[in-house]
Amino acid sequence: MKKHFISGFLLTLFLSGSAGATEYIYRDLMANTLPAHCDVEAKAKEGASKKYTVDRFVKRFCQTQGYGWHVDEVKTSGKTVCEPCGDQAGKQQCHQEDVVVTCRRIKPGTVGMLPGKG
Repeated sequence: MKKHFISGFLLTLFLSGSAGATEYIYRDLMANTLPAHCDVEAKAKEGASKKYTVDRFVKRFCQTQGYGWHVDEVKTSGKTVCEPCGDQAGKQQCHQEDVVVTCRRIKPGTVGMLPGKG
């Protein structure tokens, strides 16, 4: 009796289909970061182009798309653009322009969100 049960269980286990892979929706965005405080040009450029600064803004870009959107990959970190501060001589504000990021979200209905489907 145990042999029949175990062999039937193993046969069912091997023949059962695996769950479908998760499907995603992708969206490419292009945006600019916000300028930081006024500083000497070299420091301002360094601060604007830091990986931490770009990653922080990229995360925010994807989150503004709505619930469930996350960063998939940063395609380009853009170019650094500086503008002089009006009231302080020799100091500038810098930001990244044309940052391109790919955001992704789980496609609705692919991971058990709708019972009886799939």
